[in-house]
Amino acid sequence: MIKPVTPWKRFGIFTLLGLLLSWTVSCTNLSSNSQGDGRQTLEFWTMQLQPQFNDYFNQVIANFEAKHPDIKVRWVDVPWSAMESKILASVSANTAPDVVNLNPDFAALLAERNAWLDLQEQVSQEARSQYLPNIWTANQIKTCQEETCQTTTFGLPWYLTTQITIYNQDLFKQAGITQPPTTYEQLAQVAQQIREKTGKYGFFVSFVPEDSAQVLQSLVQMGVKLIDENGKAAFNTPVGIAAFEYWVNLYQNDLLPREVLTQGHRRAIELYQAGEIAILTSGPQFFQAIAINAPDIAKVSTAAPQITGKTGQKTVAVMNVVIPRNSDQPDEALQFALFLTNSINQLAFAKAANVLPSTVDALKDPYFQTDPQGQTQADQARVISAQQLEQANILIPPMEDLKQLQKMIYENLQAAMLNQKTVETAIADAETAWNQR
Repeated sequence: MIKPVTPWKRFGIFTLLGLLLSWTVSCTNLSSNSQGDGRQTLEFWTMQLQPQFNDYFNQVIANFEAKHPDIKVRWVDVPWSAMESKILASVSANTAPDVVNLNPDFAALLAERNAWLDLQEQVSQEARSQYLPNIWTANQIKTCQEETCQTTTFGLPWYLTTQITIYNQDLFKQAGITQPPTTYEQLAQVAQQIREKTGKYGFFVSFVPEDSAQVLQSLVQMGVKLIDENGKAAFNTPVGIAAFEYWVNLYQNDLLPREVLTQGHRRAIELYQAGEIAILTSGPQFFQAIAINAPDIAKVSTAAPQITGKTGQKTVAVMNVVIPRNSDQPDEALQFALFLTNSINQLAFAKAANVLPSTVDALKDPYFQTDPQGQTQADQARVISAQQLEQANILIPPMEDLKQLQKMIYENLQAAMLNQKTVETAIADAETAWNQR
């Protein structure tokens, strides 16, 4: 699914990490059926990519079938609204398709339950080397039972987006700001200056536990270690306390809108398009949406690199493809998954969808390397986004109970922001809640 960096919808007993991008599965599996001509059928599922990308996928499938005349690929695209029930029902009933497009955060939830084929030994080192090393790890999860731990590779990387900063040049000019912030320290200074000079807010970031993981990622960028090697909380440190204080001070000094405690990331988009905040952290594809929804704001908007902390790390959102463990054609499914995600096909899809590829060769294309000076806003955003991949990492790798961790930290941060707890008590309570979960 091609989506901007918006809040993940809630998935019943499972919930998604705050980013851009997901899929669904059918509760009917035709993968074991043979065609009348003797060919085997592979079921391939995507999430809400029709009809915009029909030509692309039809061509990819035709090219694959030409190379593998004994295989027929059946592509099914399912609406966003069907996601929760379809994925849980199909996996539970062993009726999932053969190849499925997911995001690693949600895929990891079911990887914990052994839902996907482990590709650790299935993919050769040569094939693995085509993908960006820092992105490959987004499809791995470490699980431990008693004193034994093992790493599972549950998917192949597909397309990516890195967050960029979109800012309103008019509001910056009114506030006397000449350069966009690149660090959280500078962001706090800019937020105060904009508030004082214009009466507007600098930016919006959600503290809703079920919404975006942006705040959780910011802690990592500020140098906070969330979990130690034994799975225990590691954030109750001087660095962690300073990171908590950063967000608490911004809120208590009226440098964040009050709605950050109750509204998700979509509220940030609404406020930016209304000219009520000066900075939007999002994906480069949002320029098109802003141009449609708020053309006057689009005219004064420009792109800048992602804001980060003292670590210099930048976050990246990843989409992948997985192979359900109960597929009766795992070898053929893996062949198609590798074909779909090779450099040639990834480059073509990245250009069609305004995203980034996850392969080394595709990123060498001039399309991602052209000097952004003199280009359109969308071109500038794309080049900036691609250039950031060198510093981009999966700041919070897939892990068990990640959404619980986010909930515990966000709820205690909220309590500190509302003066219900001191920062020290809030971080200690979050630590205790995690360790005793």
